[in-house]
Amino acid sequence: METGAYTYDNRWIHRSLRVTFTIRPKLTASALAFFLNNAFTPGSETHTTLMMLLRKGHENEMEYTASSPAPTQSRITPPAVEMLWYLVVLLFLIDKKMYNEAKACASASITRLKSLKRRVADVLASKLYSYYSLSYELTGSLAEIRGELLALHCLATLHHDELGQETLFNLLLRNYLHYNLYDQSEKLRSKAPSFGAHSNHQHCRYLFYVGKIQTIQLEYTDAKESLLQAARKAPIRARGFRIQCNKWAVVVRLLLGEIPERTTFMQKGMVDALQPYFELTNAVRIGDLEEFRRVAEKFSVTFNKDRTHNLIIRLRHNVIRTGLRNISISYSRISLLDVAKKLRLDSTNPVADAESIVAKAIRDGAIDATLDHANGWMLPKETGDIYSTTEPQVAFDSRIAFCLNMHNEAVRALRYPRRKRRQGKAAARARTC
Repeated sequence: METGAYTYDNRWIHRSLRVTFTIRPKLTASALAFFLNNAFTPGSETHTTLMMLLRKGHENEMEYTASSPAPTQSRITPPAVEMLWYLVVLLFLIDKKMYNEAKACASASITRLKSLKRRVADVLASKLYSYYSLSYELTGSLAEIRGELLALHCLATLHHDELGQETLFNLLLRNYLHYNLYDQSEKLRSKAPSFGAHSNHQHCRYLFYVGKIQTIQLEYTDAKESLLQAARKAPIRARGFRIQCNKWAVVVRLLLGEIPERTTFMQKGMVDALQPYFELTNAVRIGDLEEFRRVAEKFSVTFNKDRTHNLIIRLRHNVIRTGLRNISISYSRISLLDVAKKLRLDSTNPVADAESIVAKAIRDGAIDATLDHANGWMLPKETGDIYSTTEPQVAFDSRIAFCLNMHNEAVRALRYPRRKRRQGKAAARARTC
């Protein structure tokens, strides 16, 4: 971290953060206290704050370290190293489930970060922003920092901290969505500048949040594209994130009238998590309203936890339309009473309800049939050859567009190591000569 801070090379900072997260499970209070005594001047503000937070709940573990002699000479610690230690202690407190202490440490780190006259590494500041929001979310007080996040976003914009802007923008969207404030989140998204996608992780989070907003606002086609892109671009290690993306994507595809492939539910490490949505998909696929009710009641706790229960309620109409489409394919003529029985409509006047449902499906183009009101029949028409239409061409064109878009994004995401200052000055001097 010191090397990266002095040479302004982000590669060293990224490497130090990777090492930090690697040794994260092995951290102990005594080891952190020992290194704090050697990294900071004893009695300094940062040293006192971090040691006080570590002592809470770890007095016995830190007895040996506290009694051991600490260095008395003053030490000049670079700001980047100082903020790294805030991050390390914050990670330790979160792992030990000391959420109140983690909240205090995160607040102290943000206060210290704002008081620094010089900018620290953008990637390090973005990590502090993320865990600052996480600590407040774990204590159930996420609404308290909404104004602070907005102020930090303005500060990052003034400093041209693009990674910090992306991180704070996603944290604001998460803050709004946590309290179901979809209108505010949409206003923020519509008025914010275009997303630069300097970090793949932040870009995936942005696509997921935008997909959720678009789903609630009935923009299912755009929501499907955003959620599927977020699931594809997410790292393999982010299994929980990819599970959430696939859950929402499955519901959105069902709302669009599509049936997800079986391979979606058979991905490695996701079979158990996606089992409720697999049974839900089967109920929608066969158009069985009674089976749909059973699955919705059986996994109501899971759906409420995933915040997809209200979306699943919207699927009732899709289940009826799917069942009606299956009936229109199987029969050349069927009475409306039999239609109501096959759809399992629980109403006092099933024939009238079946007639209104069939009429609406015909008007929307879901089925190709006619109604015989006098005799109470539904008369489906013969299905034509799908290859005589332009539907296969449209599907093939969408696949080609997706592949080209992925190629263009991969080219734009190429990164090159920064040239050293001396080489840059020498090249500039050579150009002037």
